[in-house]
Amino acid sequence: MVDDLRQDTQARLATSRRRVLATAALAPVLTGVTSPAHARTGGATNAPRPAMVKPVKTALADWGDVGAALGAPGDMRRYMYHTGLPRRDLVVFSRGIRVKPALALGTHVSFVRYADGSSLLMGDAVVTEHELQPFSDALHEHGIGQTAIHKHLLAQRPDIWWVHLHAHGTDPVAVARGLRVALDRTGTPLPEPATASAKPVDLDTAGIDAAIGVKGSVDGGIYKSTFVRKETITEGHLVLPQGLGSTTSINFQPLGAGLAAINGDFVMIAKEVQDVLIGLRRGGVDLVEVHHHNLADEPRLFFVHYWAVGDAVRLAKGLRPVVDATNVVPMPGVSG
Repeated sequence: MVDDLRQDTQARLATSRRRVLATAALAPVLTGVTSPAHARTGGATNAPRPAMVKPVKTALADWGDVGAALGAPGDMRRYMYHTGLPRRDLVVFSRGIRVKPALALGTHVSFVRYADGSSLLMGDAVVTEHELQPFSDALHEHGIGQTAIHKHLLAQRPDIWWVHLHAHGTDPVAVARGLRVALDRTGTPLPEPATASAKPVDLDTAGIDAAIGVKGSVDGGIYKSTFVRKETITEGHLVLPQGLGSTTSINFQPLGAGLAAINGDFVMIAKEVQDVLIGLRRGGVDLVEVHHHNLADEPRLFFVHYWAVGDAVRLAKGLRPVVDATNVVPMPGVSG
């Protein structure tokens, strides 16, 4: 009995020593990591919350060096310098339907300047499964965080992944250069020159607008309805501009004869999630994924991605109760 107790004590001590040694070995690595949530969560639960820093308005000319480093032109969307990089190089099918880039295959990145002189990058990138690991490696090499890796489509071919991006610091040009290196490890093409006006789509857009409660817009042959959270959203000590990382997107791809494939995501807080999921299913909409996009947002945001094919106006009517179940308003500058 004594021998058994002695062996048990020795085994526990050995296990404890191994844990201490493992922690000591990892400490230099872990302390060198700057994760997207590191500066915001803090180590002590009673640490004072840092003062909130608000975004400041900028002009397109203020981002010339960032655009040059990224190798693609951008545009201003209120506080955000935005660059879209649709994956026109990919031929993707989901449930037998060829997915247009503007429906679900767009890489989008936005830079925001803050009152303390820092800049924030947020966005998401579309990559193939073959591209995912080298793309991730390049992000890590250049200090760009990944806050989510997941799917937006059901049963897609080829396999596509969506990677959400985050970087905060004082050198946005360096971030743009790093992002360019990562994009060069994928087949992402440079964007085409912007056209003067978008072509109309073969859908009853007035009927969609009336049903869903917002005036939509055409982008790349897709009709898009967009809402934003009413609340002020923060990411750590940064106040996010309305619409950055907190939008509900409802995208309609025309299929002819008034039919459409719809895809996008609803942004929710925890108490809204179940009502949204139930509402989507009642509206004949398939669920794809529920997940986070960011690591330290407040209030905590969840996103559900979805898919459906059918009469566009009927689908819009079915989605209206789902929109109404969340605390959103039409995107600023868009009237319903």
